[in-house]
Amino acid sequence: MVRPGALARIRVQRLLAADEGMSTVEYAIGTIAAAAFAAVLYTVVSGDSIVTALTDLVQRALSVTF
Repeated sequence: MVRPGALARIRVQRLLAADEGMSTVEYAIGTIAAAAFAAVLYTVVSGDSIVTALTDLVQRALSVTF
């Protein structure tokens, strides 16, 4: 015979162990984090110093003589 407390403990353990993906809140937080990262990356890449550095790099690469 199974003790009454044992069944409840088994049920709680199964509920806590069943992690079958992200919940809606986790999706929302992940989406906000991805959007924030994209905004920061866009700001950095579109800045004058990065554009100037990339332009100089491309010009140097195209003007190399062999």
